[in-house]
Amino acid sequence: MAVLNKIRQRSVFLIIIIALALFSFVLADVIRNGGMSSQKSQNVIASVNGEEIDREDFARQVEAIQRNMGANATTAQVVNQVWDMKLREVILKEEFEKLGIKVGEAQVKDMLRLQLANNPNFLNEAGLFDNNKLQEYVANLKATSPEAYQQWVDYENSIAESSRENIYYNLIRAGVGATLLEGEQAYHLENDNINLEYVQIPFSSIPDTEVKVNKDEISAYVKKHPKKFQVEKGRDIQFVYFAEEASAEDESEAKQAIESVLERKVQFNSETNGNDTIPGFKNAKDIKSFVNQNSDVQYQDRFFFKDEIKGDFADQIFNLPEGEIYGPYKEGGYWKVSKMIETRKMADSAKASHIMISWEGLPNAGETTRTKEEAKSLADSIAKVVRTDKSKFVELVAQFSADQASAAQGGDLGYFRPGMMISDFNDFVFNNKPGDIGVVETEYGYHVISIEEKTNEERAVKVATIARKIEASEKSINDLYTRVTKFEFAVKDKAFEEVAKTENYEVRTVKDMKALDENIPGVGPERRVVQWAFEDGVKAGGIRRFEIPGGYIVAQVTAVKKDGLISAEEASAVVTPILLKEKKAVLINKKITGTTLAEIAKNQNSSVQTASAVNLKNTTLAGAGNEPGVVGAAFSLKSGEVSKPITGDKGVYVVKLISVNKAPELESYRGFANQKTAQSRQTVVSSVFEALKGNAEIEDNRAKFY
Repeated sequence: MAVLNKIRQRSVFLIIIIALALFSFVLADVIRNGGMSSQKSQNVIASVNGEEIDREDFARQVEAIQRNMGANATTAQVVNQVWDMKLREVILKEEFEKLGIKVGEAQVKDMLRLQLANNPNFLNEAGLFDNNKLQEYVANLKATSPEAYQQWVDYENSIAESSRENIYYNLIRAGVGATLLEGEQAYHLENDNINLEYVQIPFSSIPDTEVKVNKDEISAYVKKHPKKFQVEKGRDIQFVYFAEEASAEDESEAKQAIESVLERKVQFNSETNGNDTIPGFKNAKDIKSFVNQNSDVQYQDRFFFKDEIKGDFADQIFNLPEGEIYGPYKEGGYWKVSKMIETRKMADSAKASHIMISWEGLPNAGETTRTKEEAKSLADSIAKVVRTDKSKFVELVAQFSADQASAAQGGDLGYFRPGMMISDFNDFVFNNKPGDIGVVETEYGYHVISIEEKTNEERAVKVATIARKIEASEKSINDLYTRVTKFEFAVKDKAFEEVAKTENYEVRTVKDMKALDENIPGVGPERRVVQWAFEDGVKAGGIRRFEIPGGYIVAQVTAVKKDGLISAEEASAVVTPILLKEKKAVLINKKITGTTLAEIAKNQNSSVQTASAVNLKNTTLAGAGNEPGVVGAAFSLKSGEVSKPITGDKGVYVVKLISVNKAPELESYRGFANQKTAQSRQTVVSSVFEALKGNAEIEDNRAKFY
């Protein structure tokens, strides 16, 4: 009782202590998750000029597009596609609002009318677009399928946005043009030309050993040209790929499994308390069932011609006598054994026509109400008619065939090889003669088939193959995991490459990986590796193991690169050749002596070369290649004038202008002005949007979520 009394006396104090403890717990969680704004950051995938792009809305669009594209695109590809759409939408919306560009309901209706003008669902009896039918369709969607209705609303919105874009870009196009003066300049740029002589002293005339480029010079060049060397953050990694592979023991077991089904065997049956004789591949009666029960590859009950049997052992298998077995043999990751089931002479292709008669209930029945019995009777009647008078076949195709694709060709199916058509159809064509007409039932209906032509008969074979895939056993998979784990722990204490070399593992590298990259060269799409490399807290030297389809990766981050200018080491491959040329140009300039080209050529152990009909649109010098700077300088000379040394792309040049051939003046340069206007307007959409995007403030957080 004394303790309870003390607690009651200090109840207020205890409540304060508990409240402080709870507050500190919540505060710690807030700090751990990025502060008070963490909830916001979890719901915002990006910000463009201050406008936030909602993560859930973005995710819905990604899922919708991925459903439509299926396996044709990876998640990263779809994410990038949606990102481009959202970026365009937000950036252009700002421009539309500034300019007051709006699209009314009437304009949207006009756009819908144009886009749906040929849709049969919205045409009236006269074949014209009927807006009432469209409204009825939309009302039905709204009442029956909220999801489909939302898709329609999105479609209407996209049409409205497209219309606003057209208005915006058309306004800009209207302001893009070329004056007559610009047309005149374009004309002379293409048609004025000069004849010149020149001496080239190539950069290669100065040995690389005579000039040096140091790190400070590269850094200075990078700082002087920041736009060329600005990069986003990146990562370098190195990794070892451990493939999940079958061992020699696994391969042997697969071979033994194949060998075990060749011969018949006696097996005890506990139910009958006696021995059963299990047939082997050599003497099995029901080949299809036997193969399907014992093989990882299902039986193909069809004939093959020689060119259809592939692989290293194709000739041996194709030439087997009936009943003979070839193998076991290893091919394409399987142990196999093949048996010749049947051989025959048959046409390797045939041409046939058909009339397909369907009945009510079949997928292709359309509006027919005939029963199966009525369909059979009709097919038999048609066959009887065309056997008597083949000329009526095309007429009957148009009247009765449910196969609209072939009906447009008079029922003609063209040439096809054995096995390309459904089984019963195929058998009728290849087991009968050209000119034969018959009725065959398939899952699509009754077919009145007319065999038109068949090629010369060749040897065809029916082969049964039992295949057992060579794959890693559980023991091999466990051994691999042990090796991977051992390597992972070893590289945490020793140099990654040193441990890999000791174990004879191949180290692969990925340079300058970006946050939204998806593929790891040599492995394929592995976004998890990229995401890990860019996680906060992962520094150079960080190591992690990843389980991937078909094996494991043990990866190490080797470099963490921040936004900004690249380092001198990274820029060296690009900048060093530029600075070498600049330094060599200085040395060459000092060596040039003489006032005429002949003197300069003699002193530099070179020759005087000629270039004719050179213009500013085609800046190629015969014998030297493309040298726009040199040609441009030559155009500024007077006839007979010799230039000072000019630094080009491949060396230093001294040029003498021989003559200028100016194109005759035109009465009007409107055609050239119009041509230049058209060229400029073609790039309006891409150029304007790239400019807007370049000026936008974009905070991109996609890499955190995908």
